[in-house]
Amino acid sequence: MQVILNITGMSCSACSSRIEKMVNKLECVKKAEVNLLTNSMVVDIDDKKNLDIVIKTVEKLGYGASLQKKIKKEEKQESKAKLITSFILLIMLMYVSMGSMLSLPMPEVIQNNPQINAILQLALTIPILILHRHYFINGFKNLIHLSPNMDSLIAIGGGAAFVYGIFAIYKILTGDLHYSHQLYFESSAMIVTLISLGKYLEARAKHKTTNAINQLIDLSPEKATVLRDGKEEQILTKDVKVGDIVVIKPGEKIPVDGLVIEGTSYVDQSAITGESMEVKKEIGDEVMTASINQNGSIKIEAKKVGEDTTLAQIIKLVENASASKAPIGKLADKVSGIFVPIVIAIALIATIIWLIVGKDFEFALSIGIAVLVISCPCALGLATPVSIMVGTGKGAENGILIKSAESLENAHKIDTIILDKTGTITEGKAKVKNIKSKKMSEEELLQIVASIEKTSEHVIAKTILQYYEGEILKVQNFEAIPGKGVKADIQGTTYFVGNEKLMQENEVHIEKEDIAQTILYVSTKQEFLGHITIEDSIKKDSKQAIEELKKMHIHPIMLTGDNKQVAERIAKEVGIETVIAEVLPQDKERVVREEQEKGRNVAMVGDGINDSPALARANVGIAIGAGTDIAIETADIVLIKNSILDVVKAIRLSKQTIKNIKMSLFWAFIYNIIGIPIAAGILEPAFGFTLNPMIAAACMSLSSVSVVCNALRLRKIHL
Repeated sequence: MQVILNITGMSCSACSSRIEKMVNKLECVKKAEVNLLTNSMVVDIDDKKNLDIVIKTVEKLGYGASLQKKIKKEEKQESKAKLITSFILLIMLMYVSMGSMLSLPMPEVIQNNPQINAILQLALTIPILILHRHYFINGFKNLIHLSPNMDSLIAIGGGAAFVYGIFAIYKILTGDLHYSHQLYFESSAMIVTLISLGKYLEARAKHKTTNAINQLIDLSPEKATVLRDGKEEQILTKDVKVGDIVVIKPGEKIPVDGLVIEGTSYVDQSAITGESMEVKKEIGDEVMTASINQNGSIKIEAKKVGEDTTLAQIIKLVENASASKAPIGKLADKVSGIFVPIVIAIALIATIIWLIVGKDFEFALSIGIAVLVISCPCALGLATPVSIMVGTGKGAENGILIKSAESLENAHKIDTIILDKTGTITEGKAKVKNIKSKKMSEEELLQIVASIEKTSEHVIAKTILQYYEGEILKVQNFEAIPGKGVKADIQGTTYFVGNEKLMQENEVHIEKEDIAQTILYVSTKQEFLGHITIEDSIKKDSKQAIEELKKMHIHPIMLTGDNKQVAERIAKEVGIETVIAEVLPQDKERVVREEQEKGRNVAMVGDGINDSPALARANVGIAIGAGTDIAIETADIVLIKNSILDVVKAIRLSKQTIKNIKMSLFWAFIYNIIGIPIAAGILEPAFGFTLNPMIAAACMSLSSVSVVCNALRLRKIHL
C-alpha cells in the first residue's frame, strides 16, 4: 500500500537523497521516493502498522514526518510575519552598523561609543537569528550526523560571522577599538534573512506549480441533491453513497459518476475531457463528476463516489506523478549527496590559503562565509521535480494524465509508435453494412448472432446488439475464444461466430468475401451459415495525428486482429505504411518486444483488454480514455479525450518538459561552477574583486527562485 508523508526540515536535495536512501533500506519498505518540491515522501509499505518505523527513521535523521496534510493558512501567515519582522530588525541593524559611514543622523551615544554600538548590533541580531533558528538547529544536527545539507552551509557561515562578532565585542570591551570595524553581525543577520526571503518567494512560485491540482480539486461541488423517501434532500457530496438517486438541475455540477435513469439533457464535460462540444445525455448514458448540466433536469444513479470517481482518480494520478522521481533527477541527487561536504572543504581551504598568503583573518573569514552561502544545492534539487509538477499539471489541463515522472521522461525518447486499430485509429463504433445467409433468413441469422454476442464485451458485439432489436434467445455454454471469436449453444446446437481463423480451426468451409471490411462468419460444427459485414469509421483526427508523428520522426505501425484487407485500407487512408494484421492478443505483446529488440523506443496505444500485455511491455503504454479499466490501469499515460491527436500532444509535452529540466540543471550547475570560485576570491589577485557574503546570500536565494520561474514557463506552452 502507498502512503504519502509530509517531511519537514528538508532544505536541499542532499536532505531528500539521504532520507530516501535510509528509508529504502528498511525491510518493511518496498519503495520510497522523496519529493523536495512538495516536501513529501511516497512510501510503498507492506502494512500501515509499519508506518511508525518509517516516521521514527526519518526523525532519527533529524527531520520531521507525518501523514500528509495541507499547509494551513495560519502557517503561511506566520512565515510571512517572521520575514517582515526580520527585515524591520535588519534595517535597524544596518542603520546602526553603517549609518556613520553614510553620514546618516545618529544619536551621539551610539555614534561616539563603540561599545554601546556593538552591543546594540548584537541585541538586534539575536532576535533575527532566533526567528530563523531552524537553519542552525537542522544544520548543526545534520553536521553531527555527518550528513551536512544546505542548512549546514548557512549555519556554519552565519554562525561563524556571529561568533566572530562576539569575539570582536570582547576585544572592544577590553579596549581594542580596532575591532569596532570588524563586527560581522549584519552579515550573519542578512544571510538568514535573505535566504528566508528566497525561500518565501520560492514557496509562492511553487504554489503556482500546484494550480492544476488545486483547480481540479475545486471542480467537485460541495453539496448534492439526493432523493430520500421520495423527497429531495441536500447533503454533502462526500456523504453520497453508491446507489443513491441524485437530482441534477440545469446549471448544476454533477457531484458523482453515475448513470442517467430519468430525463434528457446536454452536459458540458470540458473540465474533465477538454472537449468543448456539449454531449447529449439520456437514459442509460454515463455522466462524470464535475460535468455541468446545461439545460434539462436529470436524475442519475450514483455508481462511483468519493475517491472512486473519475475526477478523484485524475487528481490522484496527477499528485502521484508530481511526487514521483524522473530518472534525469537522479543525476542531481548524486551530485547533491557529495556537494555540501565539497563546498565546506572548499570554504575551509580558501580561508586557509588567504591566511597563508598574508591576508588578515577578517578577509579570510569573509571569503569562507561567501563560499558557504553562495553554493546552492537547492537549485539542483528543484530543477527536476518543479518541472515535472508543472508538466503533469499542464497535461491534466489538456486531458493527458501522466502516471509517473518516469513515463513523462520516457515519452520524449519514443521513435516507434504501435497503434491498435479498433477504438484507437477508428471510432470503435462500427455499423452493420450487410447480412448474407445461406441456410436461413437474414433475420434468423442475425437473431442467433445477437443472442450469442449479448454475453460478449467486444466492440463488434455492441455493434450487433445496437443493430438488432428483436427477441434474444437463451444461450448456454458461452465461450470467448481470444483473437478469433465466440461459441455457444442455442437449443442444442453449437454455433461459432468469428473470423476466418475460427472457421479454419473448426474445419468449416466458408465462402470468402474479397472486400476491405470486417467480416463476422457464422457456422455450426458441420456447415457454414453465412456472414455479417461490419464497417468501422475512421476518427476524424487520425490522419492529422499520423502526419504529426511523422514530422516528429516517429515511425507509426498499425496493429490489429482484423483481416489484412481491412487493415491495409484503413492504414492507407490515414497514411500508415507498416501494417501488422490478423494478430492474436498475445502476439501484440510479441510485436512490441520484437521492435524493442531492434533497439527502438516503443510506445503502444490501445484501448482494449487484449492490449494490456502490449501496453505493459512498451517503453510507454498509452491508453485511450474511453477504453477498458484494465487498459487504463496498465498504461503509463491515459488520454481522457479519446483522441489520437493527444498522443502527439503527450510526446510534445514530454519533449518540452525534458528541455526545461535540462535548461534548469544547466544553469544550476553553471551558477555553482562560476559562483563558488568567485566567492573563493579567484578574481581578487587580478581585479581586486571579492564577493560580500550578503551579496552571495542574495545570489543563492535568487538561483532557486529562477529555477522555479523557469519551470513555470511550461504553463504557457501550446501543445
